[in-house]
Amino acid sequence: MSLYSEITEQPERIASLLASQKKTVEQIAAAIQKRDIRYVFLAARGASDNAGRYANYLLGAQNGLPLALATPSLFTYYKRPPKLKNALVVGISQSGQSPDIVSVLEEGRKQGCATLAITNEPNSPLAQSADFLLDIRAGAEKAVAATKTYTAELMSVAMLSAALGGNKKRWDELAKVADWMTQALRQSEFISQAAQRYRYIDQTVVLGRGFNYATAFEWALKLKELTYIIAEPYSSADFAHGPIAMVDSGFPVLAVAPKGKVFQTMLEALRHLRADYGAELVIISNDKRALSLAQLPLTIPADVPEWLSPLVGIVPAQLFAYHLTAAKGFDAERPRGLRKVTETR
Repeated sequence: MSLYSEITEQPERIASLLASQKKTVEQIAAAIQKRDIRYVFLAARGASDNAGRYANYLLGAQNGLPLALATPSLFTYYKRPPKLKNALVVGISQSGQSPDIVSVLEEGRKQGCATLAITNEPNSPLAQSADFLLDIRAGAEKAVAATKTYTAELMSVAMLSAALGGNKKRWDELAKVADWMTQALRQSEFISQAAQRYRYIDQTVVLGRGFNYATAFEWALKLKELTYIIAEPYSSADFAHGPIAMVDSGFPVLAVAPKGKVFQTMLEALRHLRADYGAELVIISNDKRALSLAQLPLTIPADVPEWLSPLVGIVPAQLFAYHLTAAKGFDAERPRGLRKVTETR
């Protein structure tokens, strides 16, 4: 099992997750709806934290649920957890092992809150500390850099949102995700060749907004983990408030800009970067106007709805990070200084 094989098996894993866990998700949603839930309090680290960023937008936009990202050190080192009345306390972790994430759910239960674990390890400490368990069913992930567990976490959040909303159309759209991913994977050879152009870069920024704020963070994380370049993620709005000053002619800017509510503002930002700064643009999109601005255009299917674009848009981003790692002469299977399971307190 290699990182590349785990990237390519994502459509199969997503389809299996939807088929096997839909009823479980609907049961969890029904139980949650019987509680007086006012907001979601979510704890995660690493790639799972980026899945939490997606949940922040999705549950807010489609379910009217405010979401707060936990600060686990308040629960461990400071011993001063906040009051969590009326919260749904959620922990997202591939391994379910990290003590600080577990501590948030344990405190949630102590305060009488509903607790939900989203994990790939149903017998883990995180799973055992939760009232509800959503097993992401990604199978063993051997590569250090998370890929299929990340998209399975996104899919789990999307399924929970659909179940809470009771919207059949959204379930129909979820059923198309695996095929959209398969289409995105067909660019692998093209990306492999194109990555040679970027083998000498040592710093970049990654832009996204709305649902794909999460994608910007996850793409940047994969580049840091695998290629060791300085890759800083930003909302396109935040980037305009100062950091844009670092851009000069030829500076590489990566962006995720699919069609949707925030597309126009992303398009304007990319036009500004290309015309006024001479930036080198790598753009993931399903809109020709954005793709036409890119030195390296990476496409996703035209009919992907914005709320599901993070599940599909991350696929070419993963491929770009993987192939750039090879172009730089590094080993994607053995990123330096990293382990598969990181336990923080």
